[in-house]
Amino acid sequence: MDLPMNTPISKKSDLLGQLKIDRETQTATSSMSLLGGVIIAFISALCGAIFSYYFISPSAGLSPEQQQKSQSITHNSRLPTTDTPASAVNNKPPPLPIPEAILNASGYITARRMATVSAEIMGLIKEVAVEEGMQVSEGQVLARLDDTLAKVNLDLAKAQLESHNARRKSARASLAEAQRQYQRVTVNQFSSEAERTKAQTELETFTANLASIVADIKVAKFEIRRQEERLADHIIRAPFSGVVTVKNAQPGEIVAPASAGGGFTRTGICTIVDMHSLEIEVDVNEFFIGRVYPQQKVEAHLDAYPDWSIPAAVIAIIPTADRAKATVRVRISIDNNDPKILPDMGVKVAFLKSEE
Repeated sequence: MDLPMNTPISKKSDLLGQLKIDRETQTATSSMSLLGGVIIAFISALCGAIFSYYFISPSAGLSPEQQQKSQSITHNSRLPTTDTPASAVNNKPPPLPIPEAILNASGYITARRMATVSAEIMGLIKEVAVEEGMQVSEGQVLARLDDTLAKVNLDLAKAQLESHNARRKSARASLAEAQRQYQRVTVNQFSSEAERTKAQTELETFTANLASIVADIKVAKFEIRRQEERLADHIIRAPFSGVVTVKNAQPGEIVAPASAGGGFTRTGICTIVDMHSLEIEVDVNEFFIGRVYPQQKVEAHLDAYPDWSIPAAVIAIIPTADRAKATVRVRISIDNNDPKILPDMGVKVAFLKSEE
């Protein structure tokens, strides 16, 4: 700012003083502005909360008694109704108090007779005559394999037997002629020693030929039996009565024992379970195995039917312990064979006190 040259010095000092910026005054003004903004924001939030409570809340405009009743209804709606047991809310069966129980354990339903039926030979599946859930009896046909080559081999063995039988007839006729010739040269006094020796040699030769043919016939008969067994292997039958639980193969696939045919070869046709051989297997902690003894009464409850009490008894205590789990396996028989009891079901058991 340019000042006139004739301006007094006092006036110049006043003008320069007016142009100077007061830093302290500016800082105080900024602090007051910030504090005022915070106060205004707090008042706005409080007003909004009051507005929401009285004009937006469902219980707005209600009396204190009505508001308390509304809160009670809301709280009760979150609890299970009287028709629904508390166990249904927690997805757990209600506890089953058994005063006579001295030990509780859990295990699974197992089958003592269960087999995955396969073929003894490798072959192409032509027919599968079972489905899951089907009841089968012992010896029932489960599947059939392609037996074209087996039938040809059986026919060949039978033809070889017929050929050996024809050779035996010829050998018998030759042997009979050799016997007559030998008798002639032996009775005739005019026969030379050479004729007698030749007749005896022919007799022994035809006798040996007949014996060889008889042996070939025996071998042919064994071959026929072998081919018949091989043909029977193309028909897969049930080893025992039971229920089909798994169907593993379909027509058009190849089945073979083990996995000799590669990754695309089936090793079994189906799985059969004897439902009359079901029992319970549980693992008992080795610290409490002393409470278990053979023929001990047991009460079992399936996880699927917790209210159903199944009478059972201890069959045997397996004489070995699991080092990793520190448990001993116990076999338990089921006194009530029911169709609702299925393999691999979970079960809870309670070992009862002795009646004595």
